Amino acid sequence: MRTLVIVRSLKMGGMERMAITLADALAEAGHETHLVTWRDRDQVLTPNHPDVISHVVPIQRLIRMTGLGLLIEAASRLVLNPIFRRSHFVWTGWLGGFVFSAWLKQFEKKHGKVDRIIFRGLGTYEGIWRFRDERARFVLENGFRLKGPRWQQRLFARCLLNQRHLVGVSQGVVASAQEYCQRFKLRPLSIQRIINACPVTSIQSLMLKEDNDVPDDPFILNVARLVPQKNHDLLLEAYAKLMPEERLVIIGEGRLKSALEDKAHRLGIAERVTFAGTKQNPYPWMRAARLFALSSNVEGMGIVLSEALACGTPVVSVDCPGGIREILKGELEIAIAEHSAQGLATKMQEILAQGGYDIKPAWLEDFSEETMVARYLK
Repeated sequence: MRTLVIVRSLKMGGMERMAITLADALAEAGHETHLVTWRDRDQVLTPNHPDVISHVVPIQRLIRMTGLGLLIEAASRLVLNPIFRRSHFVWTGWLGGFVFSAWLKQFEKKHGKVDRIIFRGLGTYEGIWRFRDERARFVLENGFRLKGPRWQQRLFARCLLNQRHLVGVSQGVVASAQEYCQRFKLRPLSIQRIINACPVTSIQSLMLKEDNDVPDDPFILNVARLVPQKNHDLLLEAYAKLMPEERLVIIGEGRLKSALEDKAHRLGIAERVTFAGTKQNPYPWMRAARLFALSSNVEGMGIVLSEALACGTPVVSVDCPGGIREILKGELEIAIAEHSAQGLATKMQEILAQGGYDIKPAWLEDFSEETMVARYLK
């Protein structure tokens, strides 16, 4: 089958890594796979499979080039978006759908008819929300949450959820989309749950690559964007309560970096916390860590927990909405902490004191790439 996997960008992030994982897995299964991004800047990730064909479609630039798009964007930025906050995509995405349809028509003239189109992430498809196609699947990576007055929520939900095939990466994500559909009487064509894959074989190969920056001393690791959703404030507070012999290493970049560095100073732990920035290959760090800790307010899936387990590293996570309990289930429920600084500190201390725990390959069987590919192509 000829497939398109479309993601807004290839910066370092969970959604972007999952787009790469899906494209690689489709190619490995023998399907002609094209990876499409909207941006040609700040690209960090690249496909691992040599047969994945990459394309950049600068959708915003193409919208502006229509002339009408330039007028719509100006009206949105100067008038509409300031009045109706977060509504910019509504106005530009209407025209974006037509622009993407035109690009797809040209693509098919060159490459042949496409069998499946997979948009990864809300931010990817909101800019072309007017686009409708039976072959398209629109993947929600996180729980669906809207703010603002009810009429505005209804407008946004109608643009993003109605009359399209939706995919949630966990039951929590599916439930959140269903709740909005029921509240506003929307009719999606389907809502399915397809769990993100964890490319165990690839990860276990990448974790063996040398990285001279990996600390020699024992450390606790977190890998996440420095944004409010990931709640690094709670992680720093838990670490300050625990004060273990291991230092804390945080891999990731984001707008909260300066604020988090200031907080580490206020807590008196600045000398014991390393903000390591972005790592294209975080797996040697995961392999070397004594413990992996997740402190998020919400996680669509929390696949980073599976990645750490694939590296042989014990994990601990606060109990949060989303999909972490689809990973930390059965015997792995021992890794779930109460969602508080004290709860996370207590759980980290418990697991460190017992020297971690043995990781069983069976814990990762639900997240095979073969299962994910089969469900997207079914």
